[in-house]
Amino acid sequence: MSDYNDKNTDLSALEERVDELINTVNELKTENSSLKNQQENLVNERAILIEKTEHARGRIEAMITRLRAMETRT
Repeated sequence: MSDYNDKNTDLSALEERVDELINTVNELKTENSSLKNQQENLVNERAILIEKTEHARGRIEAMITRLRAMETRT
């Protein structure tokens, strides 16, 4: 009878461990999905910021060119 109880206890412990692992996998899947979304958002934000930086750089270079042209005229 003791052998049966030991096996039953071992089986219950194994079942509990499997349930814990399933929960962990589900949590990791959710976290992974969230991180992928966050990464996609950051990549998009970076692209927008790069575009804005390039636009600003172009405007600044144009202003510098105009200032230099004004300088040479005077």
